[in-house]
Amino acid sequence: VQLQASGGGLVQAGGSLRLSCAASGRTLTRYGVAWFRQAPGKEREFVAAIGWSGLPTDYADSVKERFAVSRDNVESTVYLQMNTLKPEDTAIYYCAASDQRLTRKGSDYDYWGQGTQVTVSS
Repeated sequence: VQLQASGGGLVQAGGSLRLSCAASGRTLTRYGVAWFRQAPGKEREFVAAIGWSGLPTDYADSVKERFAVSRDNVESTVYLQMNTLKPEDTAIYYCAASDQRLTRKGSDYDYWGQGTQVTVSS
């Protein structure tokens, strides 16, 4: 399955963005999908994940109650709604898919999108 992340951009602190992760080549049904991010000079970190049916969902503490992950299996797309953005949310955001159970480890995901840049100005 090929994944393409989109929706990034430049936004002021307190603003919102919605990222999309669209699948091609194969439907996303039966795949759990996670979002990770990597800021300059930092290691990649887990952001959020969603099971193939829409449940369960999981969030990093740093984004809980500000970000929401959802999916549309008909459109084979997973979304990450990001609200109340902070400068520390600035990073390249990646989506990844796995047909195994959801984890927070990037190495457990077999398919990755190319990333989309999110920049939050203060």
